[in-house]
Amino acid sequence: MSAPMGKKAHIDYAPTTDRLRRSLSARQVQMIAIGGTIGTGLFLGTGKSLATGGPASLLIAYLIVGGIVFLTMLSLGEMAAFIPVAGSFCTFAGRFVDDAFGFALTWNYWFNDAVSVATDLVALQILLQYWTDNFPGWAISLIFWVVLIAANIVTVAVYGELEYWLSLLKVVTIIIFMILGIVVNCGGNTDHHYIGGENWRIPGAPFHDGIGGFASVFVTAAFAYGGTESIAITAGETKNPAKNLPRVVKNVFWRILIFFIISVILIGLDIPYNYPRLSSKTVATSPFTLVFKKTGAAGAGSFMNAVIMTSVLSAGNHALFAGARLLYSLAAQGHAPKVFARLNRKQVPWIAVLTTSIVSVVCFGSSYIGAGQLWNWLQNLVGVSNMLCWTAIGITSVRFRAAMEAQHKTHLLPFKNWTYPYGPWLCIVLNIILILVQGWSCFSPEFDAVSFVSYYVELPLMLVMYVGWKVWKKTKVVKLERMDLETDTQSVDEVVLQKFRNQIGGKA
Repeated sequence: MSAPMGKKAHIDYAPTTDRLRRSLSARQVQMIAIGGTIGTGLFLGTGKSLATGGPASLLIAYLIVGGIVFLTMLSLGEMAAFIPVAGSFCTFAGRFVDDAFGFALTWNYWFNDAVSVATDLVALQILLQYWTDNFPGWAISLIFWVVLIAANIVTVAVYGELEYWLSLLKVVTIIIFMILGIVVNCGGNTDHHYIGGENWRIPGAPFHDGIGGFASVFVTAAFAYGGTESIAITAGETKNPAKNLPRVVKNVFWRILIFFIISVILIGLDIPYNYPRLSSKTVATSPFTLVFKKTGAAGAGSFMNAVIMTSVLSAGNHALFAGARLLYSLAAQGHAPKVFARLNRKQVPWIAVLTTSIVSVVCFGSSYIGAGQLWNWLQNLVGVSNMLCWTAIGITSVRFRAAMEAQHKTHLLPFKNWTYPYGPWLCIVLNIILILVQGWSCFSPEFDAVSFVSYYVELPLMLVMYVGWKVWKKTKVVKLERMDLETDTQSVDEVVLQKFRNQIGGKA
């Protein structure tokens, strides 16, 4: 990478992490962005949200969190297009705010991705229960666990191609679901009955369990949207990131609107919040499967359940990929043992892949706890971690743009966040509020200690990591005029130059 033009600033923080192979095409990056979002959170999490909060709480919470994610992606896209490195927003946090901040955020998000893999493996067990309770759940988790490791350790091209086709299947399935959801609501169901808005008027709806139920939906919504931001982690292995990443970011809003909002509207209309097996400590059923089943077509429910299982594989694949790249980034920056930065001949951080996958063995504990209960706890952990991450991205974005202006380099940005400065600040404030209130249900009607831990344990852990690293390494908040805005950058001028080189066959 070449540095932007202008006077060279003093570098406080300059990790060299750009050694990964740029093998992901624009086609794959676009589809990975979708695949990283659509997973167990949408297919299974919406069931829990509907059961705990009712249809109105489900819709409003998903609208609010969707808006937060959109603002977050605009902020992140601006930084990732300019500095496309592995680790992305976690690297930016240390580079633009404080090394201790980056250390705490990266370890938190690595844990997030590792737990997400476990969450997806537990979800497989839940989905399997739709057909039978006799097959051991740990066996299906073990099979898919091996498949995920193999897909991520061979080469990034294999990961990208697998994720492309699995994500394409999810997109087609969502479109079919939307069509069938409308048909079912209009009377094309087993009862031949027009449903309309009946499920919003049953006793207890639309806001089930009042403020407690409404607040509890936010963490499941955050879990569902989680993964959208991790598309920027692929920046280190993306061809022409300054061009492709902004394109991905600009399409986020429409993905959120189509795949999430329309889906939760149809779920709230077609499925009553008190539907049996929608969400419990032992089992959970996808509302998507229930809608397909309501059509009355032979095997429709089984078909949808099978497709959801492939989406779970896709989500786990994406989480393992992102987690491994974060662990690689930690090692490259001196925040973890250097062995995790070791690459194989295909330039894949294979030790980081294996280490990240090991955390997912907690999924085998579902045999003793109950798959539904374990999945709920893991979902809470990941959901809160996502909100902490979005808050950190907002803080980092504010610092980044302030430094760009202080060093007179704003004109070099390939993509500008048009909501700055209001967007990042709104993202910060809303996330802090949601983090504090999302565990309301664990206090009422009686205190639930285990749920309390799953909702709030991330807060002290991240604080301890931040303070501990800051005290040990004596780190300081990076001054705006000394911030490194040159290492691994892709400026507007460089993009234009590369386009010129491509036009003349690389002779320039």
